[in-house]
Amino acid sequence: MRINYSNISPLVTPGKQERGWPGGCALPHSAVGYVRDGFNHVYPGHVKLALIFPPACDPTAPYPAVAALAGFLRPQGIEVLPIDANLEGFLALLRREPMVLLCDRIERRIANLQRRRTLDHQSQLDLLTLLRVHGEAGAVPGEIGAALDVLRTSERFYHSTLYADAVATVSAGLRVIAAARAPLQLDFTAYRTPFALTTPDEIARDADPERDPFDGYLMRELVPRLRRARVGAIGLSVCFPGQLVPAYSFALKLKAAFPEAHLVAGGPAITQVLLRLQGRALAQALGAFDSAVVFEGEHTLLALCRALADGRGTPRALHRIPNLVLRDPVLGARILPGPPAVDLRTLPAPDFDGLPLDRYLSPHLLLPYDPTRGCYWGRCAFCHYGLAATGTARYRERAVDTVVGHLAALSIRHDTRFFYLSQDSVAPAMLCRLADALARTGLDLRWGTDLRPEPYLTRERCQGLRRGGAVACSLGVESASPRVLRLIDKGITPGRAATVVRNLARAGIAAEVMCFSDFPSETFSEAMATLRFIERQAPHIAAFIVGQFELTHGSRVARDPTRFGLREIWTVQGDELGTALFFAERKPGKRERERVRLERALEQLASGWLLRSYPWAGSLSTAHTIFYYDRFGPGVFRDLAGQAPGRILGRLPASRVSRFDLRQLARAEQREAEIWHEMTHVRRQVSRQAYNELAANVARLRPRRRRGAGRGTSPQ
Repeated sequence: MRINYSNISPLVTPGKQERGWPGGCALPHSAVGYVRDGFNHVYPGHVKLALIFPPACDPTAPYPAVAALAGFLRPQGIEVLPIDANLEGFLALLRREPMVLLCDRIERRIANLQRRRTLDHQSQLDLLTLLRVHGEAGAVPGEIGAALDVLRTSERFYHSTLYADAVATVSAGLRVIAAARAPLQLDFTAYRTPFALTTPDEIARDADPERDPFDGYLMRELVPRLRRARVGAIGLSVCFPGQLVPAYSFALKLKAAFPEAHLVAGGPAITQVLLRLQGRALAQALGAFDSAVVFEGEHTLLALCRALADGRGTPRALHRIPNLVLRDPVLGARILPGPPAVDLRTLPAPDFDGLPLDRYLSPHLLLPYDPTRGCYWGRCAFCHYGLAATGTARYRERAVDTVVGHLAALSIRHDTRFFYLSQDSVAPAMLCRLADALARTGLDLRWGTDLRPEPYLTRERCQGLRRGGAVACSLGVESASPRVLRLIDKGITPGRAATVVRNLARAGIAAEVMCFSDFPSETFSEAMATLRFIERQAPHIAAFIVGQFELTHGSRVARDPTRFGLREIWTVQGDELGTALFFAERKPGKRERERVRLERALEQLASGWLLRSYPWAGSLSTAHTIFYYDRFGPGVFRDLAGQAPGRILGRLPASRVSRFDLRQLARAEQREAEIWHEMTHVRRQVSRQAYNELAANVARLRPRRRRGAGRGTSPQ
């Protein structure tokens, strides 16, 4: 099963460039005096801060960022209004009434395109996209409500057929939402448009209500809510690449609605964009935001809120705050350097109060918790992860007794026993100590986490993890080629990784395996060695992924490309933030026919499990998967292998509704790929003008001469 392996990865189409927008820093703050909210938090006269988690991300469980910041800021007297706009935004769309409107919109767009005498390249792509969802668009409105009920109702959630149908319905709904605003790619991990963030005009274009599916939620629900709350500052937590485009769109509209409020961004995705820039490019990257927090945000955000509330929200005062990106009249923008990491031992537990914990798309509540931060290994050449300029953040641990106390309190307060220990990579020794402590206390918790397959994880220690509540551990195996493992400095061998997989499985813990292919210089035989590793360990592997290597700026590969067999790396003109990073190998490790063989072998291997895309049951490190392991055991997705992926909704042969030959329409996708290859690899320049010039050379498509049923093939 293929996934996007990197944490901060280039968009499918390259380019992220943001506009510098004027914005003052002096703000009104909430009413003077003490305020008590509904959760018995008491606040002196500080600015009220709305913390927003934007789309597009997993709606099955809360993400730790907003809760971690709220847990730190509230005891310091900062009033925090937490908002999961990702969950709320998707729920606003995945309802009968909006889906009916989208169905009507799709019908109109198809009809308009069908009436044309010829179709240019973009119209061919649009019609192909719309025809693919035509049948689903008519069926989803009547099914979407029941599908969401299945995901939230325990007895139906664990019925594998009902669950599969619900997942299929929600996935179809996402395709309909995206197709209605084509060209848009949208799911719970990605939000992409062809020229996303390449220019200020493209930012405004993507924020247009006709193109932004979340515009209705933001303007009709979120803005009035913030206005009623009288917020003085608004923060957007941008953790994943799929949140970047919505975050910048949100920022434009929120700044227009609240011109006096201070708008600030933070999180790993925005941090890794901003840290590579300086001066005017950095100012432009702020977009509509007044400021941005880089690295871990607790202390910087506290200082910002205090400065705003005390009337010190002037540019001169704010420029004294470490790790805060601000515009500068001379330089364009600058950052006062500060410590990139906080002392984790001093931080309180995350505070989930105020988040819509009863609305997530799950039958139980799973809470994330960070017993550690950073990566204790920190040497993998491919990795650029989390809140760090390069590589990974410095490793830190909470005291085990503190972790146990936090988990116990959160379990009681929110009536849940499910947790995900969410961090870059936890040291196995610390995890074993934590499991022993949890077992001694008698807390009946269930949890999963991510691990490096260390020899330390003996059979006895894995049994200890299970006694302490471990349900699943996702292992970063990466490759089963000894040479590739040495090249990426993983510090393990395939044999040691296999031993850890077996030790976990024999202890009753679901051992999930994370691998990737196409690391520079990897040969076909080395890639196949990884698949054979999974095949040999199949009885012990609960689920797996094999992603594809993608080059990221802060990795050692990008910083020392020749050492890893790269001839060159480049960004493209017109992508001023340089987020999309391309590379060429000195000697490609695989020929095209070998790549085809590899994909076929991977598809055959994956048929031995029921594997699904994130965040559904059958994907790695997700709430739904943890629930299925807990109910049915670690072999559940091998047992379900071969099950139908869910019923097909309202499929109507597109050939019956299309005047244009579908085989010819489908060729537009290949031509689209050729256009982007020309821009990114040949011209190395991306712009809408260049795209239009290349697209104009594509032959226009005329309707079929006869409209007999069955002409053409389905574009599915």
